[in-house]
Amino acid sequence: MRILLKTRVEQSLPAVWAGFDHTLFEQLTPAFPPVKVVRFDGCLRGDVVHLQLNFFLFRQDWISRIVDQQASDTEIFFVDQGTKLPFFLTYWQHHHRLQRSADDLSQQTTIIDDITFRTAFRLTDYLIYPILWLQFAYRKPVYKRVFRSS
Repeated sequence: MRILLKTRVEQSLPAVWAGFDHTLFEQLTPAFPPVKVVRFDGCLRGDVVHLQLNFFLFRQDWISRIVDQQASDTEIFFVDQGTKLPFFLTYWQHHHRLQRSADDLSQQTTIIDDITFRTAFRLTDYLIYPILWLQFAYRKPVYKRVFRSS
């Protein structure tokens, strides 16, 4: 299944890229399940992100490795791939794309969350989809607040 969300923010591409750090990552974690950031190396190839999801009666580790990262004048992206996933997922790839606005004077950037995931069964893919969509839609106002023009 694929989730694709786009958020336009009021900062330049280099400024948005510089803001993709541990502090932003902490702000992007949703209220449920509570998430503890165990490890955050960054957004470059080879970096690792380790989260612990707290479902109250049990905890689940979610570990992803950054498998690709590239930059050009118009786009910067990185891809995280799940290496240890919570019980409900069998595959995870999140392509984080930052695209410069076509109008260079506007100093706007579009943040694209392009996610591909799978569960053990096609039916559970459809059941999990709205939950994951909401978890990532939660990021939109955070992005807009963090990357508000000064």
